[in-house]
Amino acid sequence: MLKQLKKNVDAVQARIAEAAARSSRTVADITLVGVTKYVDVETTRSLHESGCVNLGENRPQVVWEKSSALHELPIQWHMIGHLQRNKVKRTVECCELIHSVDSHRLLTAIDEAAADQDKTCRVLLEVNVSGESAKHGFSKSEIPAALEFVSGLSNIKVEGLMCMAGLIGDADDARREFAMLRTIKEEFESDSPANVELRELSMGMSGDFEIAIAEGATLVRVGSLLFEGV
Repeated sequence: MLKQLKKNVDAVQARIAEAAARSSRTVADITLVGVTKYVDVETTRSLHESGCVNLGENRPQVVWEKSSALHELPIQWHMIGHLQRNKVKRTVECCELIHSVDSHRLLTAIDEAAADQDKTCRVLLEVNVSGESAKHGFSKSEIPAALEFVSGLSNIKVEGLMCMAGLIGDADDARREFAMLRTIKEEFESDSPANVELRELSMGMSGDFEIAIAEGATLVRVGSLLFEGV
């Protein structure tokens, strides 16, 4: 298993490098987040041993379990799925970055949990670029108010934006949506509160991460490609 995982990680990293080169970007500016939501603890351990340091989970309970089971490893855990306020405390304890912050109430809950833990929590604001009602996230028109709200919080650092491509659509639709997120970032990054630095764009998954890189992604969330043949 370890040999196949290493082969897969290397293949994805090579594709990331090629996509970066095509866009005249530096591969060092793009982080692979290995999504481990469909695999067990031991497979997750092996993925880390294969060179994937940043790991993402969709469900809070799973990231709690895996971070505890693999506490001896220098894994950078990312919360990439929907987060409810009653699951914030333990998620803030174990995650390096929370990608999916989608409301003022969640921002408040994270800020309070981080204050209790005497830390600053790094987060991304999720943006609903497709406009689908089934998707979470702020609309573009809500971003200014969200940034103003963040300015009043002491234990949160907003480091960028996150989106998911629409459930229905093709590669051209995904490209337009990724480009929209980049445009939002560019519009607001020069006029943001002190605790906001819009430098990260989390977008792109196994089927579209190369398109996302072309549109400016700095974090790509790849799962199924890493486990092919395992």
